[in-house]
Formats: sequence, C-alpha cells, structure tokens
Amino acid sequence: MDYLRAVLNNDKKSEKQHLQNLIKIGKKLNRNVNTYEKELSKLASVDITSKKATPKKVVKKKTTPKKKTTTYKNSSYNISKVTVEDNQIIIDFKHYIKKDYINYSEEKRGGKYYDIFDFDGRFEDASPTKLVMNGVDRIRITQHKYRTLRIELINSFNLKAIYIISKKRVIIKILNRKIEKESNSKALPKIENNKDKVIVIDPGHGGKDSGAIGVKKRYEKNTVLTVAKYLYYDLKKRGYTVYLTRNKDKFIELRDRTKFANRKNADIFISIHANAVPKSQWKKAKGIETFFLSPARSSRAKRIAAIENKTDMSSMNNSSQNALLTILNQSKITSSQKLGIDVQQNLLYTARKKYKDLQEGGVREGPFWVLVGAQMPSILIEIGYITNSTEGRRLFETSYQRLLAKGIANGVDSYFAKNQ
Repeated sequence: MDYLRAVLNNDKKSEKQHLQNLIKIGKKLNRNVNTYEKELSKLASVDITSKKATPKKVVKKKTTPKKKTTTYKNSSYNISKVTVEDNQIIIDFKHYIKKDYINYSEEKRGGKYYDIFDFDGRFEDASPTKLVMNGVDRIRITQHKYRTLRIELINSFNLKAIYIISKKRVIIKILNRKIEKESNSKALPKIENNKDKVIVIDPGHGGKDSGAIGVKKRYEKNTVLTVAKYLYYDLKKRGYTVYLTRNKDKFIELRDRTKFANRKNADIFISIHANAVPKSQWKKAKGIETFFLSPARSSRAKRIAAIENKTDMSSMNNSSQNALLTILNQSKITSSQKLGIDVQQNLLYTARKKYKDLQEGGVREGPFWVLVGAQMPSILIEIGYITNSTEGRRLFETSYQRLLAKGIANGVDSYFAKNQ
C-alpha cells in the first residue's frame, strides 16, 4: 500500500525506497521479484538521465543570448551615416545586421501616405541630417526612441518602397517616384534653351571637414549639402544641365572642385556655405552674403575667406596671393559680380516672403580659394550664420532650405536672361 501511495503521489524517492524493501522481503520469502527489479531499474535510469540533461539545458540558455546581444550594445551609436543616392536611401551600420533590426509599416494620415522604417539603433547626426529625394515630397529622419532610428517617407500618393539588407547596410529603394515634367507649353522653349546651360553646384566642406559648427553641434557640411540638393532638383526642373561636386558626406580638396567644373565646361559655378563668428558675436552676426573671387578689400571679407580657405590654404604671402587672384580672375570678374548681384537679390526677395527679418549682407569681393581656377563666372554664397541662434535653427528647417534654393535658382534665371 505504501508503494502504491508513492506511485500515485509521484514521489520518486519514496517509490524507490519501497521497491527496494519489496525486493528485499520478496527474496527472503523466495518470491519472484523480477517485476519490482525492472521497475527499480527504470526508476534509476530516469533519475540518471534527468541529472545529466539538466546541466545541458542550462548551458544553452546561458550561452545563446550572448551571441545575439554583443553586436552593438557596447557602442552608443551603431549607425555611422544615412545618405540619399538617386532613388535610394542608404543606412550604414557599424556592424552586421539581420532582418529583425528593421520594422516597416504604412499609414495614411491627413491625405498623406507614410512609409515608416524603424531601425534598431542610434545615429548621432539624426537631428541635423536632412534627406532629399527628387519625386518624394518629404523624408523625415528622427531618433524616435533611444534605440530606434525612424525614417519616414511622406508623399501625396502611395510609394512602392522596398528594402534590401546587405551585411552592414540597408538600402531603401523607391520604385515609383513621380518625376515632375513641365506641362505648360509656353515654358518649353525656355527649358529647351536652358539645356545648353551647364551649372555646377558645390556644397562646401564634407567628410572630415565639417565646416563651421553651430548651436547644438550642428555641422555646416550637412545643411549646405541639403540646400545644394534642393537647388539641383529645382534647376533640373527648369531645364538646366546640373552637376554637384558632391552628393554625399565626402571630403573634396578645394582645387578639385573647380577642376570638376572646368571638366564639365560649366557656364557658372556656385559654391554654397554657411557663415560663422566667434562666440562673443553670435547674437549680433547674421544675414546672407554673396562673394565673387577677388583680392579682399575689407577685413570682413578676409576673415570669412580665412575660415573657408583653412583646409587648402596657399603657402604664398598676402601680396603674392592678391597678385595671382587679380590675374586669374580679371577675365571674369565683371560677369561673376553680375551673377552675384542677381543671385543675392533674388535670394533675399524669395526668402523674405516668409522670413521678413532676413538681413542683407551684400555682394562682396573675397579671396576664396575654392573659386580659384574656375574658368567661368563663379560665386560663393554664405546662406546664413550657423552660429546665430535664429539663423542656425532655420538653416536646418526644410521650408527655409527650399526657399533658399528657389531664390538662388531665380537668380540664375535672371542672370542668364540678362547675359545671353
């Protein structure tokens, strides 16, 4: 009875003890105890197996998660850069990634379609980075949560977006962009004529050269690239042949920028920058300025040129520099000045439609080495002071960037209309 009770209660220890007693007593009474011995043998084998199996399971549970969690937890920022190339958004990680690092969803809100990509990671430059793609109304990038980088494609119609995972990279491709074509027949002759005009746009700095650093550690190289891309698409819509010296975060020597423009037989060269001053002048210094290549005639022009020239400064003394600049620029100084005036006027007029307080910095002469060697009218635009609290914030706002690009494009139209 005690043995049966132990079996019913699943008390293995008691069951084993009673089986041993039954076998011992049975043998003394010369009874057949084979059945009890078999049961005892089974019970012993179960105990041995369970003792051996338990440690194996524990080892697996301890080791497997370590392989999954060591990929990036030791690094604060595991996304190195996010760029746009043609119809692709490219997200580069610092480590190999898997499918479960990405969560994709679609929504429709307020008449707009949203393609939302959430990435398991952090990107240090999420806030200042602006993504622009021709044929997509808006691309918004934010550090949505501590470990979630969000990229949203916002458009008036439903985009066909796919993504590809390749080692340390994710590529988002848009398959149905709508590239706008000019439908107004009256504008066609103008567009046809503009195809003969070649424009090279130079977003300043890039790569290891961040340019000026403003409030909240925002980099000049990022905002000027975004404005340059808006300008690129705007001019392309107007029928011009347009090139960018860089379309991503890449370092290019100053002399190579104008060499590129010369190879493309450009009609004009436009270099885009953002201004900066020492901290003591942050509140006071603001405004938009346009420069054309010439020996500096003011301390202000010399100061700004020194900042922009620091990555490629010539070893010549000031007098030698001025003599060289005069010789190199003499043939196009007048046309560069005309281009600067048209761009500056249209830039201010367009941007002031929304930003009434924009200050006029004027058109000035300056010894900017990025313009040296350009065989065409060339200007350098300082689109605002990144160190000023108001302008520094605006320089990273999409509406402001678009207006700046439109104003520059209007200035280009004006220049070519007057100088056939």
